[in-house]
Amino acid sequence: MTTLIAGIETDHLRHFATREATRFATSRPNTQHALNMGEGAFLAGVPMHWMRDWPMPFPLLVESAKGARITDVDGFGLDDFCLGDTGSLFGHSPEPVAKAVARQAKSGLTYMLPSLDALEAGRLLTKRFGNFRWQIATTASDANRCAIRVARAVTGRPKILVFNGCYHGTVEDVMVTLEGDKTVTRAGMVGQVADPAAHAVVVEFNDLPALQAALAEGDVAAVLAEPVMTNCCMVLPDPNFWRTVRTACDAAGTLLIMDETHTVSSGLGGWAKGNGLRADMFVIGKSIAGGVACAAWGLAPDLARRFADYDAGRVPGHSGMGTTLSGNPLQFAALRANLGEVMTRKSYDHMEKLAARLEAGLTTAINAVRAPWHVVRVGARVEFICAPGPLRNGTEAMEAHCPAVERAVHLALVNRGCLIAPFHNMMLISPATKKRQVDRLIAAFSEVLDSLFS
Repeated sequence: MTTLIAGIETDHLRHFATREATRFATSRPNTQHALNMGEGAFLAGVPMHWMRDWPMPFPLLVESAKGARITDVDGFGLDDFCLGDTGSLFGHSPEPVAKAVARQAKSGLTYMLPSLDALEAGRLLTKRFGNFRWQIATTASDANRCAIRVARAVTGRPKILVFNGCYHGTVEDVMVTLEGDKTVTRAGMVGQVADPAAHAVVVEFNDLPALQAALAEGDVAAVLAEPVMTNCCMVLPDPNFWRTVRTACDAAGTLLIMDETHTVSSGLGGWAKGNGLRADMFVIGKSIAGGVACAAWGLAPDLARRFADYDAGRVPGHSGMGTTLSGNPLQFAALRANLGEVMTRKSYDHMEKLAARLEAGLTTAINAVRAPWHVVRVGARVEFICAPGPLRNGTEAMEAHCPAVERAVHLALVNRGCLIAPFHNMMLISPATKKRQVDRLIAAFSEVLDSLFS
């Protein structure tokens, strides 16, 4: 009896993956030589351990990146649809950002004081994302940690509610999952001593009764969520889901924190602003400074006043928030340039038009081979999912995740000149992405599927 994975014969998948891995390895001698010479200084041979998680036999070494193209040290050019997993959502080295960074480099890189660029960046953050009182961090993980502290401080409550399968960076407080109907700490965390499940609660995305029951306990300081789940096999909210969540939070005295680090791709200003969802706190990171490490978290004005009262009355001492290099002038120069000159309506119109073209092309390719897969899109973000859809929650998303098939497809696309995100099947369109690049990706994807399903 033939065994199938996502509609593909397992033996056929194995032979396909082996062939693609060999093709990649034999075509990149310069990369292999350089890695052999230089990787010994790093733990696991790479600067960040997850750089080993790409589906290639060994990591690519990038020589240069510009716009929506990457060139590796063996001279191969790739159309980049990963874009630093959103970090370079607006393209590699957008010209206004590159100029701002070069200009600021001549005037100091950090000095623990604000600048005129900082003041203008604050105005632009409000213009783009809404009326919040902002603070700057270096990563969205740091921004989420600060938001959680503020939520607990002003409400006097210990717990944070998240959705099963969520992703908010490396925030230990929400490294939890569902086991049956019980909140437990995620398995596999390195060196974890404290139990995050003691101060968190997990429910499934789109499960309003479970959320309302959890809030009714009266101990939840905040709901921390992405408006669209993006960690594994993208999950869209049901109609009126967020309107009901907002009402339930208000009734329970619980704050709502929107983490739009990924969903900034959904449209100018993010998903919440575009859909009229009122957040008490807003977190944004990765792409806002055009590729320079930067994040921001903001409090709605009434919450900012509540926090100011709390802060004025607390015992003096370290707040547990903030890092020395956050809020540096390099961040603000890049942030001002990106928010003001790159992250524009014109850019998003271009991004969404090409993303719709990509969505349609991938869907056509899937239908042509009758694969039991589907495609989902939010703004400039497109994903193919190796299972029928739509998906409604984190459990369904994890069950739809098909690592063996995804790794083979990813590697085969690299061999055909297209780079997509390594941790899921995500593709992003930037303002620099060209129609011909989208068409090349569609053609490559179609060729790969024809090989897998033949």
